[in-house]
Amino acid sequence: MQRNWKRLFIGLLSINLFIVILLFILLFSPTADTPTIPEQVTEEKAGAAFTVRSSKQNLSQLVNTYLDKALHDTKGKYTVQFEEDVQFHGSVRAFNTDIPVSIRMEPIVQKNGDLILQQKEMSLGLLLLPKNKILEYVNKQVDLPDWVVIDPKNEQIHVAVTQMDIKSNFNVRIQQFDLENNQLSFRIKVPNETLGF
Repeated sequence: MQRNWKRLFIGLLSINLFIVILLFILLFSPTADTPTIPEQVTEEKAGAAFTVRSSKQNLSQLVNTYLDKALHDTKGKYTVQFEEDVQFHGSVRAFNTDIPVSIRMEPIVQKNGDLILQQKEMSLGLLLLPKNKILEYVNKQVDLPDWVVIDPKNEQIHVAVTQMDIKSNFNVRIQQFDLENNQLSFRIKVPNETLGF
């Protein structure tokens, strides 16, 4: 009786250690996938260009409405806030539990009008994981459109607004993204072909 108890204890301990080691291997092993950053589109079609200015509040409303529809998020599980930086809040499902995710990013406007969101701070529940691993996990859990690419290696998110598929065929570029001074401007170009010319 005494020996059976010891064998069962050692067997249970071995199983627990195996699970813990397996989790660490899965979390910290490099991923084979390298993100495909969308090509920078430089081809300009003939058309009229307009500059649109907006505020952080208006942009927040637009982005969150888009997120709700694109991710089929009926419960408002994912939100983006524009404060002094870009803040993403949401949750990912793991071990039958929703784990909160919070990401703070610095926006950097690219020459072609796209936006790079450089990671500043990140948390996944109470886990202290490397930042790139949290981005890898979010990338696997959240189904993003083709023009949003998470790059865990460089700890950034590439938002290719120039490649957004807009039903009206407008072309959008970011001109200014100054969150501290609440000055956001976008260039919207209406190609002549859209107007039937």
